[in-house]
Amino acid sequence: MRSLTVALGDYGLTRPLKDGSVPLGRLKLDFVSVEPITAAMRRMVRGLDFDVCEMAFTTYLCAKALGKPITALPVFLTRNFHHRAAVCTVASGIASPRDLAGRAVAVNRGYTVTTGLWVRGILSREYGLDLDKVTWLPTDEEHVAEYRAPANVDYSSRGKTVEELLLSGRCDAAVGDIRSSSPAIRPLIANARDVGAASFRKTGIYPLNHAVVVKDALLEQDPALAAELVALFETAKVRYLAHLARGAELSAADRAAQELGAVVGDPFPYGIDANRKALDAILDFADEQHVTPSRLRLDTLFAPLPAAA
Repeated sequence: MRSLTVALGDYGLTRPLKDGSVPLGRLKLDFVSVEPITAAMRRMVRGLDFDVCEMAFTTYLCAKALGKPITALPVFLTRNFHHRAAVCTVASGIASPRDLAGRAVAVNRGYTVTTGLWVRGILSREYGLDLDKVTWLPTDEEHVAEYRAPANVDYSSRGKTVEELLLSGRCDAAVGDIRSSSPAIRPLIANARDVGAASFRKTGIYPLNHAVVVKDALLEQDPALAAELVALFETAKVRYLAHLARGAELSAADRAAQELGAVVGDPFPYGIDANRKALDAILDFADEQHVTPSRLRLDTLFAPLPAAA
């Protein structure tokens, strides 16, 4: 039996693995509780603290570009449309996303956070914003300590919340997962939920956020490990989708998954082919936004799997 230390968030997709309802075969998964799960991601890219770890995908791309010895599985645990993840102040006078040019825009947590990258990509690709003409203000340090941001990223506001930066006038807008009830802050993109769904229907891009990574040393020692882990995640997913289909005792996260599924079909597609458009887009955005020094090759990012897997 192979024992692995594993750090995963607590989701409908992962619960069947954690509660023992999925047979693990020869594997023993020792789950390590880390709250929030983003702290585990930082520990993984800085110290390889776990054998298997949930990982924000742009953190992974940044880490991979800098030679960190981890490799992803094509298992994507969280995803969403991100048109909703941008706000501005009512007093800013911003009429359209292109009005952000020449202004300061806060980024919730690090510049390399995946949601922020998706939003910036949307603002550039769909609204014509020149991202290099914006000063980006991250509120925290980056997970990958060696990363060096472009010159228009200003870390002087670290330690402040996005809401504090907006309400103080330090910036006019912000991107990322932002929670504020202030009437002085409004969505940057009106009807963002519908706009996000329409964007998917037009482009086929269903943004992915978190994947799963494994230490390279383990994959090299045990070539069958990647396929076994993917099979476990797929079995857990089947159980979760059955729970959604029953429609009983659904949480808010479950209902959100159902809403996504109504637009995209499978709310959590696994595998490279099923996610190729999203993967190509996120690789483009990471290159364009200087999260990676060049566009990474898709065929270098995932552990090899048997053709039938």
